Amino acid sequence: MQIKHSLGKLPLPGRVPELCASWMKPLAAELLPIDVRHLGKLYELPPHHRDPFDRILIAQALSDGLEIVSADQSFQNYAAPLIW
Repeated sequence: MQIKHSLGKLPLPGRVPELCASWMKPLAAELLPIDVRHLGKLYELPPHHRDPFDRILIAQALSDGLEIVSADQSFQNYAAPLIW
């Protein structure tokens, strides 16, 4: 989020660390760390999507059996469950 925000691609009403903390608390959400399994899955992904941030989200979802929440239609080219 911080990188996208600093590039002007994600307008936010404040600083990313404080926003994340305030948004995550009521949802009881946790940050998902990137580990070696995710990097292995990332290496195996076909090149349907060029955004490296989205690709790591896809790799994490596939590795950990998670669903992705996104309106990005290119996510449908992967086997990860997509909500939205």
